[in-house]
Amino acid sequence: MTRFLNTVFCIAAISSVMAEHAAAQARHDTNRVTCATAQAVVMKAGAVVLGTGPSLFDRYVSSRAYCTSGDLTEPAFVPTADNPQCVVGYTCRQRYGDR
Repeated sequence: MTRFLNTVFCIAAISSVMAEHAAAQARHDTNRVTCATAQAVVMKAGAVVLGTGPSLFDRYVSSRAYCTSGDLTEPAFVPTADNPQCVVGYTCRQRYGDR
């Protein structure tokens, strides 16, 4: 029984590490692509999470249609390989003062 539990634990641990690694790879790193490429990723996906630094990321959208009802869009600037302030699309922000 102990051997079985050890095997199950090892499989679970390996699966967890592999899933975490795959998720980290799936996020586009804006510092490694051109501004045009980052813009194209946002436009094609409509809404996407982009990494902007080692532990920094945010959700970027191509239009307000990808925000929740009542949200506003704000232009989003990210660093890219060729532009330190590339406009990739928008971020969704809650309206303040609405009830």
